[in-house]
Amino acid sequence: MSGQGAPVTDLTIFRRTLVVAAGIGFAVILWRLTDLILLLLAAALVAFIFYKFANFLQERLRLPFAAALALAVILPSLFLVFTFALFGNMMAAQFAILFNQLPQAWADLQAWLPTTPFGREAIESASSFVPEGSRIVAILQTVFSSLGTVLTSLVVVLVAGIYLAAQPRLYGRGVLHLVPPHARHKTVEVVRAVADAISGWLKAQGVSMIFVGAFTGIALSLVGIPAAPAIGLVAGLCEFVPYLGTIVVAIPSILIGFSISPETGVWTIVAMVVVQQVQGNIVTPLVQSTMAELPPALTIFSLIAAGVVLGPMGVILAVPLTVVGQTLIKQLVVYHTDIEGEAAASGASASPPSEA
Repeated sequence: MSGQGAPVTDLTIFRRTLVVAAGIGFAVILWRLTDLILLLLAAALVAFIFYKFANFLQERLRLPFAAALALAVILPSLFLVFTFALFGNMMAAQFAILFNQLPQAWADLQAWLPTTPFGREAIESASSFVPEGSRIVAILQTVFSSLGTVLTSLVVVLVAGIYLAAQPRLYGRGVLHLVPPHARHKTVEVVRAVADAISGWLKAQGVSMIFVGAFTGIALSLVGIPAAPAIGLVAGLCEFVPYLGTIVVAIPSILIGFSISPETGVWTIVAMVVVQQVQGNIVTPLVQSTMAELPPALTIFSLIAAGVVLGPMGVILAVPLTVVGQTLIKQLVVYHTDIEGEAAASGASASPPSEA
């Protein structure tokens, strides 16, 4: 019968089965190498930051690229070491005072809870959730082993990022050799678009980090929290992952506030809420929409999805990966229709004909 294709033979079925099996095997390999791929992406992001900073120093100081790259690595490291050395003692002293006050505060809380019906119910409910000693030891061992893994991964990312930033053209040519010749020009255009998008996102994220760091320090200083500039610095650095900075410093800041007085604790909560609301509802949407063209809702859902699927490293890389994915869609998915033109044409065709 005409219109029918070639008959399906055993060889055709075998080939299709082999292709499907190869695709499934490749997907399984990628999933097993998820941690390695995330480390590679993190190293690429670090390399991009070092490379951009090195180019900035090279243009401003008229230095060779090698010297500019060395400064691009050394200057941020010295800044972090100097800042934490300057404010670290303040934070350590305040937390030492806090830890000294916690046992007495916990004893007062335990003495107060049995005097109220709600407190007695809370004690009965909490007793069933208290883990055994062996379970606590296992949790601590897991935490310390994870800390070692995090430090090792951080060293790998920094070292690999320096190597990638030192010779970007070498690795770029290696990637282009994997692309067919007819698609290399388009590949270069897409890579440049991705680089521009990441640059815009980094600028927007830098504005958010400066805002969170500065205003958190100012707000906590007005409340009366000791070491407020150091806490603001930590909040600003953690804000590299959107919305993380305020969350990370909220609990220790509130604990320090209540260790001073209940009023200070309440005002600390108010200060943290105000900073978070202004940052989340005004600053971040404004800078992300103007510099990175990234909708805030997409940022939130990308963080949640990456955390569920990829874990903590996925959360750190969620937003830059979303920026890259959004840029790839814009560059590779091309529609050859004019939406506004179609809408105008459909409106004109829908209008009733004029009478003669």
